Amino acid sequence: MEVLLIENVANLGARGDVVNVKDGYARNFLLPRKKALPVTAGNKRQIELEKERNIKLRAKELSEAKELAEKVSAISLAVAKKVGENGHLFGSVTNGDVAELLKAKGFEIEKQSITLPHVKDLGSYEADIRLYAGVHAKVAIEVTALAAE
Repeated sequence: MEVLLIENVANLGARGDVVNVKDGYARNFLLPRKKALPVTAGNKRQIELEKERNIKLRAKELSEAKELAEKVSAISLAVAKKVGENGHLFGSVTNGDVAELLKAKGFEIEKQSITLPHVKDLGSYEADIRLYAGVHAKVAIEVTALAAE
C-alpha cells in the first residue's frame, strides 16, 4: 500500500515522502496514529502541495542549521571538575554537561545530538554536535581542575 508520511518515521522516511509499506503496517500503525495518509486519486493534489511545502521547509531548516553550526563552532567551552592525585577526574564530562554549558551560552541543543570522546582526564577535547542531517559542528572543550576550596 502506498502512503504519504505526515511526519518523520524512523527507518521508513521523512515527512512528505510517498512510501510503499505492507497493508497491515499501514492499517494498524501508520494510519491510526496519524503518521500517514493513504495515496488515493482524491489526495494526489494534496500530496503534491505537501511535497512542495516540505522542500521549502527542509531548505529553510538546512540553512538555519548551517548558520547555527557556524555560531556553535566559533565558541569554546571550559569545564572545571574535581581531580585526584594523578590528574584523573572524579566522574567524567558527559554530553549532558556539554548541553548545559551550551545552554548557558544561549544554544538550546539536546544532549542526544552531542557526541564526545570518553573524558576522564584533564586536557583539551572536541565534541561533535549533530544539528541536522549532514550538518555537524565541532566545539572545543577545555577540562581544567576545580580550584580547591
